[in-house]
Amino acid sequence: MLVAACLAGDQTAFAQLVDAYEGKLFYAAYRITGSADDAMDATQGAFVKAYENLGAFDPSRKFFSWIYRIVLNEALNILSRRRHQSALEEEMADPAEDDPEQLCEAEEEGRCVQRALMELPGEQRVVLVLRHFQGLSYQEIGEVLGIGEKTVKSRLFTARQNLRAVLTKQGLTQ
Repeated sequence: MLVAACLAGDQTAFAQLVDAYEGKLFYAAYRITGSADDAMDATQGAFVKAYENLGAFDPSRKFFSWIYRIVLNEALNILSRRRHQSALEEEMADPAEDDPEQLCEAEEEGRCVQRALMELPGEQRVVLVLRHFQGLSYQEIGEVLGIGEKTVKSRLFTARQNLRAVLTKQGLTQ
């Protein structure tokens, strides 16, 4: 296990952990904060905290759940420090898209969804991001957030209803 190797003093093992999780952590933080800069700050902060607290990691649990919880906390802390929510800085569009009109429509839709996500309370935004943008199971979300699966399902239900209301207000759904 890479965590055990890190604790034993293998500095390259932590670099492997960063390589393995950096993209997913950044994407989760990006969807929470709506800002690439803030997402990078949250991701870097999460790795620093993980490295500093690696000795407190419980090896009977998944490293994945532990590091996700750290990056989510970092992202939510960034949001709470920020007085005004910023607009989406860049869209994570598929560069392979050939049709400029479709690309433009997809980017606009992505910006609308991001703006709608930013209107939701933090705990609702987190469960939506973990489920629909990160593809985590209810059990995995529960592990990351330290809540039961029924609570995850309840929060998702409420979050989806609220997201639909915001998107309807924006004219994207009916």
